Amino acid sequence: MTPPITAWSEIDNGIVPIDDGELFYETAGSGPAVVLLHGGMLDQRMWDEQFSWLVNSGLRAIRYDFRGHGLSSTVTGDYAHHDDLCALLDALDAPSAVLVGLSHGSRVALDTAIAHPDRVTALALASPGISGRAFTDPFILEHIKEQVAAIGTPDGAERYVEHFLRMWVDGPRREPSAVHPGFRERMRASAAANAEVHAEGMGAGMPLEVGAVDRLGEIRVPTVVFDGDLDSTDISANAHAIALAVPGARRVRIPGAAHMVNLENTMAFDHELHAFLSSLDY
Repeated sequence: MTPPITAWSEIDNGIVPIDDGELFYETAGSGPAVVLLHGGMLDQRMWDEQFSWLVNSGLRAIRYDFRGHGLSSTVTGDYAHHDDLCALLDALDAPSAVLVGLSHGSRVALDTAIAHPDRVTALALASPGISGRAFTDPFILEHIKEQVAAIGTPDGAERYVEHFLRMWVDGPRREPSAVHPGFRERMRASAAANAEVHAEGMGAGMPLEVGAVDRLGEIRVPTVVFDGDLDSTDISANAHAIALAVPGARRVRIPGAAHMVNLENTMAFDHELHAFLSSLDY
């Protein structure tokens, strides 16, 4: 259990306008800003386990739903997540922030560090995606193929979400029955709600990315990378690539976890993230 947010740190939430839409955010605390960036098909609630202790550690915690996710706007055209993030920072009067991302959130964090380096204090990248780097793991490619085949079929939404769970909750090294049922249901409910609410945005626009795979060496901020020992080979390769290319980056392997490292081995993840944040010279 994470400690409750103290009375002096009540959560503020609201809406920030962006081009062709708006972003829903929550923030609490004071001090250096730390932005939590969620995974694809999920929303900011996947950081519930971390949000309170970050605030109680003397930091300003910020989390929000990406465009096309959660309570933010559905996609209507081409967009750039890294520009959306900067619009949020401007609206919240945060000149720069530590970016803590998981999966697609790490992908956005890397793009932001390259496109807007002055806005990023440090990077904590969990189960990282990297823009411009294609999937090669046969397990992932097969489930992506099945997801595409499910679109438009009578039970397509349910099948689409189940393939998401197989890839990014169960992982390639275990069956669904080996995953805690409450955790799996939490992820299923979040992904299903997201797929339903933002169904009209599928294919409506393209994310504009920086191609970080070829530009990792440009990053000049303290960086730590986390990956689970039960995740796909693609994610392990991404973590390895970042650790090699980003000057001074450190890689931390999280045991007993697949893709959702912050939720499956919360104690180990929180310990390592706290140590990293404590080491920074804000």
